[in-house]
Amino acid sequence: MPLVRASLPVGIVVRRSPGVTRWAKWSWKVVAVLPGAGPANWHELRSEGDVAEYHAATLTLDLWSSDTEAYQVGLSGKTPGLIVVLQEDREGTSDMPWIATHITASPYEGQDYMDSGEGLIEQVPMPLSLIAWVRDFIEEHHKEEPFIKRQRDKKRIDFVEDGKGDARVRQTADVFRSPSSLRQGEPS
Repeated sequence: MPLVRASLPVGIVVRRSPGVTRWAKWSWKVVAVLPGAGPANWHELRSEGDVAEYHAATLTLDLWSSDTEAYQVGLSGKTPGLIVVLQEDREGTSDMPWIATHITASPYEGQDYMDSGEGLIEQVPMPLSLIAWVRDFIEEHHKEEPFIKRQRDKKRIDFVEDGKGDARVRQTADVFRSPSSLRQGEPS
């Protein structure tokens, strides 16, 4: 079966608020997504005092027919969401410190980004229109795969204790001691 992809532009909304410590002037948080949004580059949507919300960027949300199981897991959560990844702008190409780089509906892929610990990774609640779009995609392309239990090899491996202790030691009493040639002060 050929791999099928569906794509939708999604705007990323980022909130900037004053930092709570003296080491961070600003606190940044991805707070929403805008399905079907047009292009944007940190367009200010609203501000109140020191708090401002920006349409930071528009990224393409891709759904792949090979990942429908992951999308099902994402939709079955208490609050279905999208994972948005922002990377620090180390080259100074933007007026803002973050660059939106990736968006996904797969919690498995999102976990990989979260494990890396680099950048600002947020799970954002999925709007109802996106939930319906993802659900329709799953219904059309999901193929249930039967569980196949792995069979163990018939070879017995309990006879030899390979790798236990130092092979140069000839006695079984203390397999972890160093060889006698090293204890006599010979240079190694």
